[in-house]
This record gives sequence, structure tokens and C-alpha cells, in this order.
Amino acid sequence: MSTPHNAAQKGDFASTVLMPGDPLRAKFIAETFLEDAKLVTSVRGMLGYTGTYKGVPVSVMGSGMGMPSMGIYAYELYHFYGVEAILRVGSAGGIHPDLKLKDLVAGMGACTNSAFAKQYDFVGTIAPIADFELLCEAKHQAERLGLAMKVGNLYSSDTFYGEGPGADGWRKMGVLAVEMEACALYLTAAQAGKKALAICTISDILGTDQSCTAAEREQSFTDMMEVALKTAAALK
Repeated sequence: MSTPHNAAQKGDFASTVLMPGDPLRAKFIAETFLEDAKLVTSVRGMLGYTGTYKGVPVSVMGSGMGMPSMGIYAYELYHFYGVEAILRVGSAGGIHPDLKLKDLVAGMGACTNSAFAKQYDFVGTIAPIADFELLCEAKHQAERLGLAMKVGNLYSSDTFYGEGPGADGWRKMGVLAVEMEACALYLTAAQAGKKALAICTISDILGTDQSCTAAEREQSFTDMMEVALKTAAALK
């Protein structure tokens, strides 16, 4: 079985998938942390691998940038490949005053300027949230590793080069960081009755010139990767 976006066959993916936006980060995770990692799809350059971590089957696959791309890949993994949990391992721009480069944040919820949820034809407004079990396990694993991981709201934006008023309003409401995929992941998981969590590394501090390089984004966010992998390995 394959789709227009995924050449993997049924059974090629583990029940838990780590999803960075960057497919090269997926390649780095597979080659650095997984044993017996096998490339199961490379359609459109969106690399996906399956191997084992601490003896537990785990997959990792890129999601691409933005909510439409995340929505496609997450939907197919949940509905066509039997995936039960997706952990986004991405980058985010910090807006909370206490955050600095390479800090970890976990999205308890995801605010957005996207119309992604309109497809469900709600009369009201849905609040996209993480799976509580995944969130608690990730927080536990971060603590075991001696890592400080801040938990709170993310802001999933449809625009990277925006012309709007900026992050001040979201900052005042306690939002931690800006990224581009968590909202779509959480909604897609909710629709499928599956689990999802976004863990992000702060790659930029918005409003400043502080920013990680492309190489750092691809290969140096290992704290986030280890938290996600240990969370995946702990799932029943």
C-alpha cells in the first residue's frame, strides 16, 4: 500500500513516529539514534525511516513546513499506516521572555491564525490540545535527563514572513513560541482518535538577531530528540 506522498507499505511504520519538519533532521535522527534504521519512503524528498530505540520499534519522518503539509502526512500515517502516536520534534521562535536559544518547549495547546479547523464545520471554535499521556511522559523523560522543558501554549502560524502586528499580543497571553505545524497535528490526531504532541527547540528569539544556523537546526537539537525517543520507547 502506498499513497501519492508515501511509498511505504503497510507495516513499514512503527506505531509511534517522530516528525521533524526537516527531512534531513529525520535522516540525522535515524542515523544517530536508531538501530537497524531502514529507509521506508523518500517520495518528494520527504524521508521516512523505521528502526529501533532501546529495543522498541520507532519511526521518524519529515513533515515539511506548514499546516497543509503536516496535515497530509499525519493524516496518512494515522489512517493508512496504523500509526497511533506522532511526536513533532521541530524548531520554534521563542516569544516568552524566559526563553533562550535551544531551550525546550512542549505544546500543551496550539493557538493559530489558520483556517485548518474550518474543514470540520464547527459552529464554535475548537481548542487543539496535546495528548495528556504523551505530554506527561515527555515532561517526565525531560526531568530524568536533567532538562528544563517549559510547557504551555504554542502559536501555529500560517505565515513565516508576516505583515501583521507581531507577537506582542500572543506574548501577553502567555504563549511560549511560534511554529507552523502543531495545530494541524493536534486537530488531525483528534479527528483520527490518535495521540499527538509537539516538542520544539527554540531556534530563534523573535524580535532579536539571535538565531541558530541551518546546520544547528538539523543536527544539534539532540536534547529534544532524546526526550521524544525516550517518550516513544516508554509508550505501552
